[in-house]
Amino acid sequence: MSTNEVELAERARAGDTAAFTALVERHWFRLVRVARSIVGDAEAEDVVQEALISGWKKVGRLRKPQAVGIWLGRITIRRCLAVAARRRPMVRLAEAAEPHIEPNPGAGVDVQRMLAALAPRQRAVMHLTVVEGLSDSEIGAVLRMRPATVRAHRRRARGRLQRLWRGGTDEPAG
Repeated sequence: MSTNEVELAERARAGDTAAFTALVERHWFRLVRVARSIVGDAEAEDVVQEALISGWKKVGRLRKPQAVGIWLGRITIRRCLAVAARRRPMVRLAEAAEPHIEPNPGAGVDVQRMLAALAPRQRAVMHLTVVEGLSDSEIGAVLRMRPATVRAHRRRARGRLQRLWRGGTDEPAG
């Protein structure tokens, strides 16, 4: 993190809207990528905007200006998980169909569709692991879970993706 970003975070903490705007501009695309992984393209920007409004209201409580990027990411991910939890459709069990993804080695992988088959927390863990390159400890800090829980979510997500990719059912082999 640059000294300039720490300075911007400190100024934003003091109520400087221009400084907060500059921080938003620096982190916008990364936050939208995370949101797209969790809530999809249609809602990503709206969810990030809601998260940033929340961040602006709470910026005075930012304890570590050097971690402003992680702090904004945490707010965004929490908002995404809340949105994903609210929109779970209620359908009868007989009508619920598991997503089935046909493997087609000649075509590219539809990553968005693959991620949509995962639970929201699993999507968040996979995004933070693969796209953002965060460690288990860093992901745990963002999602407020133990590193062992992060590994469990990643293991379940990978298992589900493998079963879907192979064209089998989503039931664990047993």
